[in-house]
This record gives sequence, C-alpha cells and structure tokens, in this order.
Amino acid sequence: MKKCTLILLFGMLVPPVLRAQYRFVHEHLLPHTAIESQDRTGTCWSYSTASFVEAEVMRKGHKPIDLSEMFVARNVYKDKARNYMLRQGKANFSQGGLAHDLLREAANSGVIPEAVYSGLPSGQKKHDHTELEHALKGMLDGVLKGKKLTKYWPVAFEGILDAYLGPPPHSFIWEGQTTTPEQLAARLDIHPEEYVTITSFTHHPWYTSFVLEIPDNYSNGSYLNVPLNEMVDILDGALEKGFSVVWDGDVSEPGFKAKKGLAILPVDIKRTDLWSTPGPEKTVDQQLRQQRFESLSTTDDHLMHIIGTAEDETGKRYYVIKNSWGEVGPYKGLLYMSLSYLQLKTVAITLHKDALSDEMKRKLGMK
Repeated sequence: MKKCTLILLFGMLVPPVLRAQYRFVHEHLLPHTAIESQDRTGTCWSYSTASFVEAEVMRKGHKPIDLSEMFVARNVYKDKARNYMLRQGKANFSQGGLAHDLLREAANSGVIPEAVYSGLPSGQKKHDHTELEHALKGMLDGVLKGKKLTKYWPVAFEGILDAYLGPPPHSFIWEGQTTTPEQLAARLDIHPEEYVTITSFTHHPWYTSFVLEIPDNYSNGSYLNVPLNEMVDILDGALEKGFSVVWDGDVSEPGFKAKKGLAILPVDIKRTDLWSTPGPEKTVDQQLRQQRFESLSTTDDHLMHIIGTAEDETGKRYYVIKNSWGEVGPYKGLLYMSLSYLQLKTVAITLHKDALSDEMKRKLGMK
C-alpha cells in the first residue's frame, strides 16, 4: 500500500536549494502528494491528473488522500470502448488519455482510495497494461466483425477488466463510514466544470474554444486558445496564487532526461557540460511552436503535474514538475523544465478557472 504524503512549501521531499546538478532555488513549491509510478502503462494522464486532484482536495481544505489511478483508468477504458464500438472501430482505442478524461469520469463514476482498489491482481506488484490493451481491443475488433452488436459485449469487456485489474468494490469504508465512489467524489468537491484547459495554436482563432486535433482526445474535449505569452502568464499566475496545473506535452526532445531531472532546450545539445551547467537555450516564438505541432514533432505523449517554480544559479526560470515514473533521477521523481522547453513542447495546461485573472476571463467570454 502506498503512503499519501503531504509535501508542504519547502517540504521534506526536496529542500529549497538543490545541488545535485544545477543549483535550484524554489520560488514556489505547492503542497502535493508522494511520487508514484505508472509502471508499464500508458496511463500518465490518470497519474498526473489524480495527483492534481489530490492537490486540489488539499487546497480546498480537505485531508490528504491517495486516489486510485486505476479505478478511473478502468472506467475510461469502458467509455472508450463504447465510443469505439458506436463509431464502428473508426476511433482511437489505446491506453492514453487526457486530463479532462479523469475529471469527467471522477464526476460520473466517482473515485476510490488507492488502499481500497490498486488495480493490481493478487501477487502482482507492478502495473503492466500491454496484454490488457491487446485483449480489450482484440475483443472489440472481433465483435465488430459481426456487423451487429448484442447486449453481451459490455459484460465480456468488463470480465476482461476484472481479470487484469480485479473487480472494484461497489462501496467501501472511508473515515469510518460506508461510502460509494460517487459519494466520495462529491465529498471531495471534485467538479469537472470548475476546470479549464488552455492551449496556444494559430490554426484556430484566439480566445475561442475548439476541439484539439490529437489522437487521445477521443472524447472531443474543448480547449481555450490564447497566444503563447498569455498561456505562460496564466501558468505563472496560477502557481503564484497557489493553484497547481496539469501539463500535457511532448517529452521526445533530447533535452528531456528524467534520469538527470531536467527538461531543457539547449542551443548546443552536444556540449559536454549539458547536464551539469546551465547554458544558452533556443528562443521559442508562436511560429516555431506551430511548425513543431503541425509537423508532428510536438505530440501529446506525456502528462505531468506542475507544482511550482524555481530559478537556477543564473536566475533562469524553471517549472517544478512531478512526474509519474517513480523516484528516478537526482530529485527523486521531480524534474525541472525550462521556460523555453515549456514554450515549445506544451500541448495544453489544465487548471482551476479561479486561477484565471478577471481580464483573461473576460477575453475568454467567461465573465
């Protein structure tokens, strides 16, 4: 059973000054729960957003809780299956997902503590959804060959989930009371309508809402579009006000290295002191960002939880990121993302709408 550990400002997990590689000083470090590992699964979206929701639960004044990522992932698999079958196989079905998927399913189907439902069958210590994904999609594709659906396929689909993840409880004891997943979500104040997803791409008008064209957006979630500098301002303002943020972006750049605890965009990727000494980084503008997205050089291949900001010894800004790959690297699962990397490789950010300024709400038609 994992422990849910509250990490306060200048908390226990990472001291305010770090000297393992670069020398970082935290500007903001928001309360967050312990580092976890998604293991051999494509469920980073569930881990990052569960971590975000856990931080939101604390921000709203509730006790810390460790939520089951696999309970929500299980329900999203079912939702994806329904979408896939109704679209006759002409839709995405994979392990991937987005922040709004967890928020939606947490409201629809509820949440469960990790201690109650781990998604690990008896005897299994690490998650691995490779065979599970093949079994689920193979079954769906096989059923579709019949050209007509019966009422039995959802039951069979649920049986596969039970075999690989274990059946979830209909109710459980939480804080001395019998509780359902739906009741727990309500008690923790998890309301998807309170959250917005912000992006920045020029192929849609500014300050409008649109469905972003990425494979994992199977549920056609809406994104609010703002210029790049304003997206960064929104992020900075949120962290300053005490709101953490879900980051969705690309980690395929050579400057992203979890084992070094860094996500940087160096001008010279081959310099010998790359991982020990800060150096010049590429300048990113709206045009370069758009080119990378439209060439598929930037894809939504990973989601993480932004919990603060820091500066290196040169005064350059970084974002403190909580990853879901276990306690890897010198910062035990945290990494530091430079502003340049964030500007280029961010697909979107998700945050509470109260973190937006009144002026931004007005621009987005929210006031």
